[in-house]
Amino acid sequence: MSPPLPSLKVVDYAALTTLRERHPAWRLLRAGNAALVLSFLGQFFVEDNRGACSASVLADALDDHLYALNADEVRYPKQPRAYLEDWAATDAGYLRRFYPPGDDEVHYEATPAFEKAYAWVHSLQGRSFVGTESRLHTVIALLRQIVQGTETEPEVRLADLRRRRDELDAEIAAVEAGHVAILDATGVRDRYQQLATTARELLSDFREVEENFRLLDRAAREKIAAWDGSKGELLAELIGSRSEIAGSDQGRSFQAFFDFLLSEQRQTELADLLAKVTALDSVDADERIRGIHHDWSEAADRAQRTVRQISEQLRRFLDDQVWLENRRVLDLVRAVEAAALDVRDTPPSFGLEVDEQGIDIALPFERPLYQTPVAVAVESRIADGTENVDADLLFTQTYVDQVRLAETIRAVLPENSSALLSDVIAVHPIEQGAAEIVGYLALNDDDVSVDMDDTDETVLDYPDPAHPDVTKRARLPKVTVRRHGGQQP
Repeated sequence: MSPPLPSLKVVDYAALTTLRERHPAWRLLRAGNAALVLSFLGQFFVEDNRGACSASVLADALDDHLYALNADEVRYPKQPRAYLEDWAATDAGYLRRFYPPGDDEVHYEATPAFEKAYAWVHSLQGRSFVGTESRLHTVIALLRQIVQGTETEPEVRLADLRRRRDELDAEIAAVEAGHVAILDATGVRDRYQQLATTARELLSDFREVEENFRLLDRAAREKIAAWDGSKGELLAELIGSRSEIAGSDQGRSFQAFFDFLLSEQRQTELADLLAKVTALDSVDADERIRGIHHDWSEAADRAQRTVRQISEQLRRFLDDQVWLENRRVLDLVRAVEAAALDVRDTPPSFGLEVDEQGIDIALPFERPLYQTPVAVAVESRIADGTENVDADLLFTQTYVDQVRLAETIRAVLPENSSALLSDVIAVHPIEQGAAEIVGYLALNDDDVSVDMDDTDETVLDYPDPAHPDVTKRARLPKVTVRRHGGQQP
């Protein structure tokens, strides 16, 4: 992983020089085939709002694009897959090359650096109309939200609410009297331009959020691969990583946006508003803006799947059988390597030694005929074994059925509702100890999700499976289980 890029809070010559040499976006703008990269990847990934795509599909699309560019003159002679490999190389960084789980074909997706370069080039195009009024209103509205949202004095907030109520009453009275104030064509175009710009920037932001989540996922994978301590310590580290993602400012903002999109009422309202705005004669409507909320949902779902992968690391770690088998395989490989080193210098002698010079011959008819076996009395008492074997190892393997846990949550929670994990456990007590609690934390079904808030604490009491008379206590972050309405898109 490359070191972090320098901060540009103070723009100095050294920081800009480092950015020019190391940032993939700046590197793309300096490339000789920048026009090819920006035109093709910009249309395929950004304008069409595509996520990860297989190499075969992307190469076919690039082949068609190169055919159109090389019709009059061969400008780009290389094969499409060669261009894709060049763009995904470490010294380029325009594409991310990876293998998705359960698929043996290479997939590509655009990086946030490419998104920034494409957005900057797109902003260079001239605009016949540049609106400023709507942005001023947006700034003032944001300032009001910040001030009103941080005000702690009840009297001040009540005075502001009464003032806003008076303004609404005056506006209602004016409409009832027949005085309806409407926006002129300039005001509509001004606000629509800001709407389109903000909607497109939001899609770009999702790609960067997804990349940040992926970096946290990579850190969790590296931690599991290099861990040599106890399983309990690693489990605590993984749960802490999951809480860090959900509790960060970026995680909270993303979850709030995702919850907004999951609301059927708000989706319907948003779709109606977009349809009415794009139908206005005073704006040059962009057809993509009409369905921008669907693009938001797809981009948010891609980021949500990245967060689920981190929970998947936790669930895989709970499989004790795989853990033990991997350790056993490593021990066998090391034993084979040690044996090979021992016989490398002193190879064994080849040949066959026979103790006797003759071979016993048994004819078929020399075998005795069948005789009814004699009943044998069996002594039920078994003598004690000669070796001390720890039989507890046969009973320490615990399998937690996560399908059962998901069905338990569906039985307790109605659709589009949430509850604390402690409330669910109060209705259906823990039966398999700490493994069942961790099974709840690792749930990632389509209609069931689990959120953790490390700013609060939950205490769960559960019986010890090995000693039912003993009650254990687990301290966790505040855990909330949610059930969504139907499957997520």
